[in-house]
Amino acid sequence: MSSRSTAQEPLPMGFFERHLTWWVALCIVAGTLLGLVAPSAAQAIGSLEVAQVNIPVGLLIWVMIIPMLMKIDFSALREVYQHRAGMGVTLSVNWLIKPFTMAAMAWLFIGLLFRPFLPDDQIDSYIAGLILLGAAPCTAMVFVWSNLCNGNANFTLTQVAVNDTIMIFAFAPIVALLLGVSTIPVPWDTLLLSVLMYIVIPLIIAQSLRRVLLNQGEAAYRAALERIGPFSMGALLLTLVLLFSFQGETLIRQPLIIGMLAVPIMLQTLLIAGLGYWMCRRLRVRYDVAGPAAMIGASNFFELAVAVAIVMYGFDSGAALATVVGVLIEVPVMLWLVRTVRRTRGWYESRV
Repeated sequence: MSSRSTAQEPLPMGFFERHLTWWVALCIVAGTLLGLVAPSAAQAIGSLEVAQVNIPVGLLIWVMIIPMLMKIDFSALREVYQHRAGMGVTLSVNWLIKPFTMAAMAWLFIGLLFRPFLPDDQIDSYIAGLILLGAAPCTAMVFVWSNLCNGNANFTLTQVAVNDTIMIFAFAPIVALLLGVSTIPVPWDTLLLSVLMYIVIPLIIAQSLRRVLLNQGEAAYRAALERIGPFSMGALLLTLVLLFSFQGETLIRQPLIIGMLAVPIMLQTLLIAGLGYWMCRRLRVRYDVAGPAAMIGASNFFELAVAVAIVMYGFDSGAALATVVGVLIEVPVMLWLVRTVRRTRGWYESRV
């Protein structure tokens, strides 16, 4: 059976995904308490590094990312021309607009407006984390958002395949460019190592597993994804506990940091979703294509952003904290956007 049929019946949002915001909030509390009560345990885990890569977290991130990359069907690339208008919106928003608006939001709010209220030695790191968050479009959760807004499953599959192909080559240069413009030093060796470790190698493993499972039938493939899904979310949550065990003292001293970091992320999410949806309407793109086209840009591949932030700047960095805030607010904001897209279908189709 072809993998295209897999896209017709997306896997439902699981228990962890539905309540991700609350799980992340609990991880913040648990990690902060761990860092305050048993800082030596967190430091011991943080010291297990090889070539600037923390081994326990590296393994957790692979467990987190590989199941999501298994959902990508690169054979869908042949359908790009069929959905060319929607794909044009996706590519324009995700690669020509989104990384730069996120950087602009970071400079405005973190580098200027909120600067007096943030630790001065972490300003550049916060900005770097936000840049990392904005440089990679969503890979896995967009299947969920598309399903919830009655999106075209084949288009969703195609745009994910296209964006992930571009990300292999464009993620590092875009991040380096925006960090350079921000006068933040660019550790090219670490950045390229991150792309290799958290995009290329996991993608090869995931696609190999996907091929093996699909050879056994679509039922085997879907059953495997359902079985390993909780492990993926569990790895994400355990990674967050470790991250916040290093951030505990900072959060206790300045508890409003999370709120200040959330402002540019939330505004960016709303801006990109609205822009993508509006562009689709102006180009008379079908409604079931416009929904996923808007959702993929508004959402982020936050798992990758967290991984790269840890490798480039460390557990206790502002960059790691900024990417985690993206995880915290993504689900409630994206669910609100899904409801908005569904409610505005009449308005959208009144012109298309």
